Amino acid sequence: MRLLATLAALVLLLPLAGAAPALHAYHSTITELRYNAAKQQLELSVKVFTDDFEKAISKGQPTPVNLTDAGPRPLALASAYMQRTLQVRTTAGAALPLQVLGMQAENDGYWLFCKVPLPGPQPGIQLRQGMMLEVFGDEMNIVNVEANGKKLSALFRAGHEQEVLSW
Repeated sequence: MRLLATLAALVLLLPLAGAAPALHAYHSTITELRYNAAKQQLELSVKVFTDDFEKAISKGQPTPVNLTDAGPRPLALASAYMQRTLQVRTTAGAALPLQVLGMQAENDGYWLFCKVPLPGPQPGIQLRQGMMLEVFGDEMNIVNVEANGKKLSALFRAGHEQEVLSW
């Protein structure tokens, strides 16, 4: 009888053995970008799924990255990754420095906080939002912009990683 119960359990569970748990049905980031004219800077908050972002920043590392690890490694790797994949330029094409300020856990994801100092008033920017496009073919990066009383949104994905945003 015990053997029969074990076999029944194996038959029922075997199809699940190779199945990965579906943590979420889509791959995306959400970026909230605010133009602060008074401080002459852009303020960015980027929401990522924890498992997706850990996979992205673990590429090329000797051991997988866990964002909850103590010490500076997770933030340092997150900063380096963001500077490679999230780039801001003036509308004339001059590169602007992305400064990663920190990150905060929230449910199944993290918020990453950044700022971009501006050389003066800007009518818009060139934005490249390529986060995790090298990891997930179906990645969609949504950017919501608030500037000079205007709100606009843009969608970045494979084949469309860069856009001029005007306000």
